[in-house]
Amino acid sequence: MKDRDEIAEQLAASGYIADPELATAIALMRMLKRPLLLEGEAGVGKTEVARALATALQTELIRLQCYEGLDQSAALYEWNYQRQLLAIQAHQGDRAGEIEDAIFSEKYLLERPLLAALRRATPPVLLIDEIDRADDEFEAFLLEILSDFQISIPELGTITARSIPLVVLTSNGTRELSDALRRRCLYHYVDYPDVDREARIILARVPGISATLAVQIARMVEGVRREELRKAPGVAETLDWAAALVGLEVRDLHDAPEVVHQTLMCLLKTREDSARVTPEVSARILGKVA
Repeated sequence: MKDRDEIAEQLAASGYIADPELATAIALMRMLKRPLLLEGEAGVGKTEVARALATALQTELIRLQCYEGLDQSAALYEWNYQRQLLAIQAHQGDRAGEIEDAIFSEKYLLERPLLAALRRATPPVLLIDEIDRADDEFEAFLLEILSDFQISIPELGTITARSIPLVVLTSNGTRELSDALRRRCLYHYVDYPDVDREARIILARVPGISATLAVQIARMVEGVRREELRKAPGVAETLDWAAALVGLEVRDLHDAPEVVHQTLMCLLKTREDSARVTPEVSARILGKVA
């Protein structure tokens, strides 16, 4: 698929190494103008897909970070109440209707991510991050936006999208999303990369690293992930560890087993995991790294 290969090349140039399935999903998202839902464990690079896509397409990235209690005003728009109060005080002698027309105008409108994405002339990448953290009511509200790409502001009327944004939703699976949302989206599960792809990611993102060390790090991280950890290291942790090893001038993991173990703090993010990966465990994992 030509579009898929072009997307993969553009993402690679932006520092994101996509597998063929993800590149296909993005190509179809652009062709069908459908939102893309990315699901997977925290740290596998879901958010980075949207960033890399915006960079590759040379367009704006607009991010809506979801959280429990997120409401429509925080996602769509708000009125600048302080400026409206000042305007009311300045027009105290005017008729009520004139004051209302004046203060409920574009001048006092504060764009939030969803409205901003609809009003861009050039299609932006709209990242709706961690949609599973928002509640069911917000998810239901979001369905209307993603279906019609228009909103109604009572004081201004209906605002229709100037261009259809490229919508990327991410979910860590902390709660089950509705069937209605899933039906409206293309879907791709983002898993941890295999050794070859993770080594390519390291080479693309860590300056000055050798191909040999990148492969060794990818294999070591794969071994660490196979341990019974509370939080398996994600790609971001892998990149931190690779940068640390390069900064410490490690050229081969087998030449510095003590440094390897001491720097595993870049990968292990809980007390339990740090206690589990003892020097003996890290030596065992390192012993399997070719």
